[in-house]
Order: sequence, then structure tokens, then C-alpha cells
Amino acid sequence: MDRFIGDLKGIVQPWYDSLMDTKKAQTETLERLTEGYSKTGYGSRFCSGSISDIREYQRAFPTVNYEGLRPFIEKVKNGDHKELLSEPVVKWAMTRGTTGIPKLIPATRTHLREILAGGARGLVNYALRNRDYEVLSGGVLNLNFPSKVESEETRAGRIEYGFSSGTYAKYNPRLGRVGLVPIQEEIDSLGSGIRKEDWERRFELVYERARESEIKALMGVTNVITAFGRYLKKRHGVLPKDLWKIKAAFCTSLPKIHTYHAPQIRRLYGNANIVEMYTATEGVFAQQIDGNPYVVPNYDLYLFEVKMGDKLKMLYELRRGEWGRVIVSSCLFPRYDIGDYIECAGKNYFRVFGRTTWRSYLEHFLFNIFTGRVIRA
Repeated sequence: MDRFIGDLKGIVQPWYDSLMDTKKAQTETLERLTEGYSKTGYGSRFCSGSISDIREYQRAFPTVNYEGLRPFIEKVKNGDHKELLSEPVVKWAMTRGTTGIPKLIPATRTHLREILAGGARGLVNYALRNRDYEVLSGGVLNLNFPSKVESEETRAGRIEYGFSSGTYAKYNPRLGRVGLVPIQEEIDSLGSGIRKEDWERRFELVYERARESEIKALMGVTNVITAFGRYLKKRHGVLPKDLWKIKAAFCTSLPKIHTYHAPQIRRLYGNANIVEMYTATEGVFAQQIDGNPYVVPNYDLYLFEVKMGDKLKMLYELRRGEWGRVIVSSCLFPRYDIGDYIECAGKNYFRVFGRTTWRSYLEHFLFNIFTGRVIRA
């Protein structure tokens, strides 16, 4: 048992260490990332090697969004990964298109390794913090999107891609006895549609495969988690809590998880612990660390900045109540405006409260006025 716990601590220790000295962790991350950027056609225009000073990095590299990178991504699709990436592409993943047309993201081995590291941290940290190792002894409901959706002919050959949640699930190694039920290949066998009838077929498969299994956790897009619970009630007259003793629900991809969605999840799944994770196709950026309803960044994997009007700060420099647009640097993209608003709750606790739309801005602006909180956007 001691060896098992030691192995678990090894998974989360780099994250814990980065929180002890966030400035040092972010400097080391910057040096590692810029070394990789300097080896690409895009990055070599701005640096010739590793950069250790964040202000120098900000002066050298422009902030960029997906549209700004699209010409380079097209070159990667056509076989020249060095135009944007320091490693070859091993898989393509597609976003869900929450703000428009789905984006196609190239995944390298390093990117996949970081996705798996961040995802494992959420589960392992929960087990260690709560001394609840039962969550590692059962299955995890697979409510992911399909990993095979479309294919495209390029000058380098045909590439295939699907939604990121299913794509990454196929690369997810077992952790002890923890494994997805059903496996992703079975989800994919039902087709690529995402209409109501398509989801009902997937939900029925999950029910058939998992109803006799020992399910201890679920992880996925928050509204899919609630939709599955409602499907079971409508189709089979049972709730998930009638079938399984769910220890924890690891919820992603929506704001207001603790304030709005958690009560719904508990009504369906019982008194499960709700663990929020800040994930996207581009990375697993942060996860909840304790009972506080906020996420804590993976400073050792990604570099985080926040744009506050015409000001720019490192994420770790934000004071309580300050908020703005998230800018993430990863092994894929430098200084990437991912399109989310983030707010500091103090002491490296943060909440991502919406996409960077006028509606999200206005809602948060009015919320701060009526609650008397300081606005620092």
C-alpha cells in the first residue's frame, strides 16, 4: 500500500511543487517552451533559443488566436509540422465548436502526455486528499464524444479526426483498476453523429455495459453527465444513484459547475463529490485541489497570462477579484488567446466564468456591481 501511495504522489508532486514557487515554475516552463518554439518556422521569427524573461517573451511574441494560426495549421496538415510544431503530429482532435465552427488541433506526443498528466492529477489528487482510494478501484463511466467523425484529404495523405474528449480517452492508460466503461472503441462503433438519437444510442450502450459493473467515478463534459442521468430516468425509470455508488464526478467544459450544475448532478448521481477541471482540446490547464470550489493551474505544464483591458499580467500575479482574458502558452501554441475569462479568488485559486463574449463580460460586470466587489477587467 505504501508503494502504491508513493506512486500516486509521484503523479501529483510536480504540480504541488510548482505551487510552492509559481514564479520559478513559470520561468522554467517558459524556458522549456521557447526552446521548442525556436525550432519552428513560426517561433523562429521571434526567438532563436530559450527565453527566461517573461517581459522579453511578451515583447517578442504577439498574442494570437486560432484564426491567426490557421495558415500555419494548414501547412502542418499538408505535412510540414515544423512550420508550427517542434514534433510531428500523432493525432488530430476537434473542438466541439461552442463559439462557432469546430477547430482542428494537432496533437503531438508531448501534448498527449500533458493531457494525460493533467487528467490523472484530478483523479489522483482527489484520492490522496480525501484518503479515498476506493475511487481507484472501480470503473469510470465513459460519456465521451466519438473520436472518429470526419476525414480529410491533404497533400500529405488522408487525416482522420474526431472530438477531443473521445480522442484523448483512447490514449488514456489504466490507473490501477480504473478503466473506462465502455471502452472508447465501442463508443466509436456507434457512429459520429451528435443528434439526440445518436446520444441515446450511446447512453444505451453505456447503460448496458456498466449496469452490472462497479462504477466509482465519472469524468466528462458537464451537460453530457446530466443528460445521461435524465436519460436513465426517462428510459429505464432509474437514476444513476440507484445503480452505482459514485464517489466523485470530474466535471469539465462549462462555467458555474459548483453553483448551478452540482445540485443537478447530486440529484441524479447521489452525494458524489464534484471536482471541477479546466480542460480544452488545447490542454488540461487546471483542476480543483481541495474543497474550495476553484481550480488551481498546472504551472509546470503551461504558461499563463491574463489580459485585463490594456494591461497584461502573469496569472500568478493576479490579486483577489482581478479578472481578464486567459492567454496560454503550450507545447503547441505560443501566447494563445483561448477565448475564456478567468478570475482570481486569491492564493492561486481561480474560476473560469465564461467565454470571452459580451454576454459573459456584462453578466460578470453586473455581478460585481451588485455584490460590491472590485472590478479589475
